[in-house]
Amino acid sequence: MGQAYIIAARRSALGKPGGLHRMRRLEALTTPVVDAALADARLPASEVDEIFFGNTTAGGNPARLIALAAGLPERTAALTVDRQCASGLDAIMLAVRAVALGDANVAVAGGAESLSTAPWRIAKPKTLFQTPRFIGPEGGAEADGGFTFPSLAASEQLARSLNLTRLDLDMTALRAHLRADKARDERRFLHEIVAIKVAADETRDEGIGVPEIDELTDLDPIFPDGLHTQGNSSSARDGAAMVVVVSPEVYAALGRPPALCVLAHATQGVSPGDEAYAPVRALQKALKPNGSAKPLPEIVETSEASAAQLVALARSFEIHEDKLNPHGGAIARGYPLGAASAVSVVRLFSSMVRDKDAKAQFGAVTQGAAGGLGVATLFERV
Repeated sequence: MGQAYIIAARRSALGKPGGLHRMRRLEALTTPVVDAALADARLPASEVDEIFFGNTTAGGNPARLIALAAGLPERTAALTVDRQCASGLDAIMLAVRAVALGDANVAVAGGAESLSTAPWRIAKPKTLFQTPRFIGPEGGAEADGGFTFPSLAASEQLARSLNLTRLDLDMTALRAHLRADKARDERRFLHEIVAIKVAADETRDEGIGVPEIDELTDLDPIFPDGLHTQGNSSSARDGAAMVVVVSPEVYAALGRPPALCVLAHATQGVSPGDEAYAPVRALQKALKPNGSAKPLPEIVETSEASAAQLVALARSFEIHEDKLNPHGGAIARGYPLGAASAVSVVRLFSSMVRDKDAKAQFGAVTQGAAGGLGVATLFERV
């Protein structure tokens, strides 16, 4: 295969369901992000050959709708991907492969989720006398305060296998909030987030703020006698994240701007009960494909479902906390399901390419997905 270059990456602010993006359908949320990414890449919409799009709730093929709403040519191929929370990263890898194989010169890829406007899913009653039941994201049942992700049950098991305490998880969550708050004060997200309309709220993730440790420790566990709470696990969000991938010929014509290239990629299945550990297994596989070791990433981004997943990654790879989600993670920003891993790629692009103090040459994104799947990609800055 040839090479492929990620030369631009943008996202929206992440908003609570019923909050910042409450009236925005999927195309209204995503189209401005596509426009901004193409503008960063200095490419017109007419040059886009394919769009790959990760989503878990809309149904159908929203990639085509977004392509037309963004003014991409009618000839542009469009594909929607659903591997649950790894959908966005899978979409980006499909774009990389399409460009590397010569099927496209310019591709747009990523993911978005609009839980605020997504169609409801209702389980069909077995009889006329039963009450219909709502089905939440990832098949989770609706609970007080939001949806309970099945992955949190696996996170409980992971936390106990690591001998973690409730305080360990709360402190991990607090550090995530502190890093996200510091990054916002340093304007790290300024050129990453696309303001869909002119308003201060559009430039920052909804809900970022530093709780007191007492606030975290006072929260009730999600499961009886459990360790995870609404404070040390992630909450669902609306949001979109997209990148632009180009061929060597287009890359050269654009003057070879700083970019990310893919060094290795892996998908790994685990037992559904070990679902929370899947991001670790996938990254291990990506770093040693076919037995040949790859460079260790200097930055690792993940959209974690729980604090236990962060601890597992840090311990498994001896990653210093400043190098794992260095500007906060999903605990602080929120978890936009099918867009979650695409947000991680955009965050990695900012840390390795966009930021003025960018120094890292190698970085990784790893993501767990419902059902016991992990997806990981190792990137190099060029």
